[in-house]
Amino acid sequence: MMQLKFGTGGALRRVQLGNALSAFGSGFTLPYMFIYVDQVRGQGSLAATMVFTLFALAALAVLPFAGRSIDRYGPRPVLLAGCAMAAVGAFAFGQAQSTAGLLLSVFLFGGGVTTCQPALATMIVRSSTAATRSHAFALQFTLVNLGMGIGALVGGQIVDVAEPASLTRLFTIEALTYLGLALVTGTAKIAGPGPVPVADDRRPSGLRTLAGDKAMLNLLVLAALIFFTCYGQYESGVAAFATTTVHTAPSTLGLAIGANAVTIVVLQMMMVRITAKRRRTTAMAATGVVWLGAWGMALLAGLIRGEAALATAAIVSIYVLFGIGESMLAPTLGPIVADLAPTRLLGTYNSAFSLVKQTATAVGPAFGVLLVGSGTWPLYLAAMAGSTLLIIVMALRLRGHLTPVQDNAERPAPVTVPVRELQTAA
Repeated sequence: MMQLKFGTGGALRRVQLGNALSAFGSGFTLPYMFIYVDQVRGQGSLAATMVFTLFALAALAVLPFAGRSIDRYGPRPVLLAGCAMAAVGAFAFGQAQSTAGLLLSVFLFGGGVTTCQPALATMIVRSSTAATRSHAFALQFTLVNLGMGIGALVGGQIVDVAEPASLTRLFTIEALTYLGLALVTGTAKIAGPGPVPVADDRRPSGLRTLAGDKAMLNLLVLAALIFFTCYGQYESGVAAFATTTVHTAPSTLGLAIGANAVTIVVLQMMMVRITAKRRRTTAMAATGVVWLGAWGMALLAGLIRGEAALATAAIVSIYVLFGIGESMLAPTLGPIVADLAPTRLLGTYNSAFSLVKQTATAVGPAFGVLLVGSGTWPLYLAAMAGSTLLIIVMALRLRGHLTPVQDNAERPAPVTVPVRELQTAA
């Protein structure tokens, strides 16, 4: 009974534990990379910016190969390769002292981290069923937020700018978390895909299939807007707006980011039950409506910034509203990609989604910080509100490209699978 409700039992639990481990590692180090490059290694803010940019752009180099490799060899060897790259890159990053060394190691680090993402997503799909997939992706999102929050908290206790060795230890521990991910999840037995029908073999493969899939292309554009407008802003553009325009104290900003994580953890499983009975496109459009409220609160904070208490409350509410929208998206985006992907191209589709996510979250901060830093914060808020309106419109337009099952308007018929078959390794 437990396997039918949550997936294939032990395999899925090991995948979720791996997600939490990788998130802990990210939260452990990412908030301190800028300080490490700029202050500890004395390379300056330009070098630190280059490091962050290369970390994000590594996805462009590795994800197309990762997708094809998952489809050909399965997610497990790709995950192991990604863990190896991330571990070597993180360890080397902690040892590097020159700009060239930092850039080379961060490329390996970023490439490994992004290689793991579609592999883990594919493992979740293969170790869950159509009926349990939304729950599995929502649980993944919750664990990722918990892992990152705990990682940032623990990492903050280790970091000491005056002691470079503390940062070296930080990145060494990060390398060990990816070895732990390889050990825990990379050895899990994940059920393989079913046999591919003969008709499927005559269809175009890989990127040609994806390029001809209007539903997936529309979803990718929508995902780009989502990650650009929310995930690419709340730790950069919104944070810059809060500290420079509203003059929010850094400690208060930390409280607001913590409120975001708490909101997600508290609401996530409730949102799984709510979204399970509604169209996925409705959930995505509703997310846009909630985020419009967040940008409205940002405008209010800017207008009343002279009233410190009220402006602070408005800033915290932005992050809470972001969290509400994120908790609606978590059981929606991953499962819809899985439903759109042909069985043999699940890796390619997950990699394309990860590539869009990485690119949008890399471009988003640069856009937000540029506008806020130049003093044109009303233009910034207007651009973000316009992007959010586009999310609502595109979510409703996507509905016309989806089947009722893909949009969760019609539940798939339950399929009884013998437990022994579920536990068969790929």
